[in-house]
Amino acid sequence: MQGESNEYRDGDAEELLRRALLDAGSAVSVSLRIDGLPVSDAVTVIFYARRDLGTLQTYLTPGSRGAGATVSPGELLRVPCDLDLADAADREDAERLYAQQARTLRDAVLAADLMLELWREALAALLGKVVVSISANVPARAPLPRLLPTALLAPESHVVVTPVCNARTLAEGQPPVGIACIQQELARVYPLTEDPEGCVVDFMEHAARHAHDLAEQIAHQEASVERFLQLSDAA
Repeated sequence: MQGESNEYRDGDAEELLRRALLDAGSAVSVSLRIDGLPVSDAVTVIFYARRDLGTLQTYLTPGSRGAGATVSPGELLRVPCDLDLADAADREDAERLYAQQARTLRDAVLAADLMLELWREALAALLGKVVVSISANVPARAPLPRLLPTALLAPESHVVVTPVCNARTLAEGQPPVGIACIQQELARVYPLTEDPEGCVVDFMEHAARHAHDLAEQIAHQEASVERFLQLSDAA
């Protein structure tokens, strides 16, 4: 997963959910609480189905939400790792597949949050102060879909770190998960199992090269403009 990536945009999915919440008559949701996370503390997974739209989607929201809790669309993070129960032979088989796939997502969330704790330690050691942001909205565009509504912010270096994943159904097993490092328009994704300290060093080296290249590009453009203005003055 390492490398620079295009932005991931989930606005369409959020808009779909907002429209669906206006008419919940044919909607069914099932929640799964995941507590005891070292960085996120607790998150709630919501599997949300619309019979009329033919959709079954996965969302995560911060905190441990009980039955009957109200969650606004702005608190929901769309995670493109959805249930796939189409191969179930009957209701009992569907329950088995649901339990299996829900555990798959839970394990992915646990692994990502555990690694995020190691990243927090590495960021603090190398970049200074680290702030934990727990929100469906991250203060930077992630290059891939986010897996958790949690991000680490290093204010002094303007670095944002958050777990991301590739889209796949939970029937295919655990989704490929990585850690995204973001600084303004620069973003790189590192495999979940890589050493966080080495990744931070690598990212900051890339950031320094990127800043140098950008400065050269701006200087070149300014020189070109200056030469053009000289031609215009001479005319």
